[in-house]
Amino acid sequence: MEKKKCPQCKNLILKTSPTCLYCGRPNKFITKEYVNKKWNKDNNKSVFDYIFIKKFLVFILFLIFIVVIIIFI
Repeated sequence: MEKKKCPQCKNLILKTSPTCLYCGRPNKFITKEYVNKKWNKDNNKSVFDYIFIKKFLVFILFLIFIVVIIIFI
């Protein structure tokens, strides 16, 4: 494994480590791509869209139900 010196505390750290073990200085720029690659997660809005569509359909069905009740009463 290749090592390099931390610019802040001058201790040797691995090039692949995200932060320095001694002072905590970030070794890499933390970007969305880095986080997604690290945690194997895709931070898209599909879950939010799914919940929103589900609530929207429940609202529409509720309105239809109320209209049907009003018509037949």
